[in-house]
Amino acid sequence: MNTSLPSPTNLSGRALVLGGGGSAGNAWLIGVIAGLSEGGVDASAADLVVGTSAGATAAAQIAGEAIARLFEQTVAPIPAVAGRPATRPTLTRDHLERTDAVIAASSDPADMRRRMGVELATDAMSSDAGTARWRGIVAARFSRHEWPEKQDLLITAVDADTGEPVVFDRDSGVRLVDAVAASTAGGFAYRIGDRRYIDGGYRSNAENADLAAGCEKVLVLSPFGGRTRLPLEWRLDLAHQIDDLRAQGSVVEEIHPDQASLDAFGDNVMNPMTRPPAARAGYNLGLALAPRLAGFWSVVEPVG
Repeated sequence: MNTSLPSPTNLSGRALVLGGGGSAGNAWLIGVIAGLSEGGVDASAADLVVGTSAGATAAAQIAGEAIARLFEQTVAPIPAVAGRPATRPTLTRDHLERTDAVIAASSDPADMRRRMGVELATDAMSSDAGTARWRGIVAARFSRHEWPEKQDLLITAVDADTGEPVVFDRDSGVRLVDAVAASTAGGFAYRIGDRRYIDGGYRSNAENADLAAGCEKVLVLSPFGGRTRLPLEWRLDLAHQIDDLRAQGSVVEEIHPDQASLDAFGDNVMNPMTRPPAARAGYNLGLALAPRLAGFWSVVEPVG
């Protein structure tokens, strides 16, 4: 698996960074990309796509499905199902309090990742049965389960046993479904072979925009608007990552939720009922921003 950064010299290519944000955030990402596409900006044509947590799911989805069709599926009404939980049971207020306590007790990012791996590996979903169940849920979310061949795709996670940051790609020997399932393991540890992994948001932040280093143009879609629960002095938040990218010469544009998007998210981004309104709000935002981003995202053909 690839854990090294691209060289910041000789910048080239375009990167699309898709951050985490729960069920609502995933739908919003799809909506934004669909709106941009309708406005003439094909964000899915990036040379490199970086996906974290809900963004990892979105990255796999846009790699295997036409964005217009994917958007139609996302805004389709969700049928009421008796007993359907509004949230994943592992992402409750208790979970946030537990993980906040781990962050507060950690001395640095490496210490935080080790502690977080230990904490989340105790969840009941970290069992083999939990891994199998989660894999089935994730596999049903996108149609094409092979890594894309014509586009570089990076999926983030953290090794729950060592605390080491992990970046999966087509050469990692890990199937795409497993990579996405590991990156979205927000409240438990997901097993791949003899290793266990937790959510890619613990690698750096919900975006992991640093992995776009070396790209000339970087478009960051952040459902959480760049917010972080990590200490700012660790410099893992989106603002610091973008400062570093720009210092290396990359041109970076960000898209954060507007008020209509935040209203659509509500107070629980894990609630699947937020998906249609979040996707529609994202679509409207992407369509509105497309004229401003068209020149930034365009590819200049070489003369002669």
